[in-house]
Amino acid sequence: MFIRMKYSWAVSVLVLVGLAAMSGGCAGEQTFSMAQEQAVILYVDAMMLDELDEHGKALNKLDMALQLDPQFALAYSMKGDIYQDLKDYENSANAYGAASTLDPWSFKDFFNLGKVSQIMKKFANAIKAYMRACELEPEHYKSHINVARCFYEVEDHAKAFEYALRAKQIDPNMSESEILLGDLYEVGKDHTNAISAYRRALELEGNKPQIMVPLAVAYLRIQRYAAARELLQSVIEIDEKNSLAHQYLGFAYLRLREMDLGIECYKKAVDIDQFDWMAHKGLGVAYILKSLNNNNEPKLRAMGLEQWNVSLSIKADQDKLRRLVEKFSN
Repeated sequence: MFIRMKYSWAVSVLVLVGLAAMSGGCAGEQTFSMAQEQAVILYVDAMMLDELDEHGKALNKLDMALQLDPQFALAYSMKGDIYQDLKDYENSANAYGAASTLDPWSFKDFFNLGKVSQIMKKFANAIKAYMRACELEPEHYKSHINVARCFYEVEDHAKAFEYALRAKQIDPNMSESEILLGDLYEVGKDHTNAISAYRRALELEGNKPQIMVPLAVAYLRIQRYAAARELLQSVIEIDEKNSLAHQYLGFAYLRLREMDLGIECYKKAVDIDQFDWMAHKGLGVAYILKSLNNNNEPKLRAMGLEQWNVSLSIKADQDKLRRLVEKFSN
């Protein structure tokens, strides 16, 4: 009964609204063809089929509607939605692209075109779509933070900062913009402002490793090793399998001249992921440093060289590390 009532209501409303949308004017201004009217009915059928999870049948109905009226922007838009739900992002992008071309004032279609393009890592296409979405709805947070992320991916850091800052102005209570601003400050080596941004993100989100680790890295870069150590220890309490946290904690311990604790941290990182070339490299550094602190102890040096060679076997293009291996092998 509910579905029938919903269907009846949808027909009565969408036949009027859909026809007006297709024609670009009011129903009283133009005469609609039988083909256009049939296209709207097929659109409503597709909507109901989609609600019943009959996605293939819904798409067939929409294709039939578009054969009758190729200018039917709403049909393309629904195709985009269905393909997006099916994770067929290429076809989804094509459908949203057609919808936004036919209706250049449709915020929904530009935003979703940006979204699926971003998922496919087609960042230039995503940027173009999101920027139009931002123009259409200047106070929409997601459009601004998403285009900022896309600019970050293509390394246009100035534009990324501009849109991330605007996103923060739109909604100061969202951590996403603070995290991205922190990342951007780090790129610019402005560690003090990066720390402030990450700390604000923590205040908004609570203790989350994805925020705590970059904050700890920023502390390391300004030589606040004890602060970084405390933060990374907290990360490991939350997520003991966080390899990066173990590695950065190992680095902090080395800087604090606690060699054995540093070695243990790097060993844990290697245990978590045997194919992590950075963990092997860090463990090698720890062994070499301990060797140097013990009158160039041969066994420790050999253990360090062994870890460096493992790192090189995983990731060969490490010219600096290869030179270090040659230096300490002689």
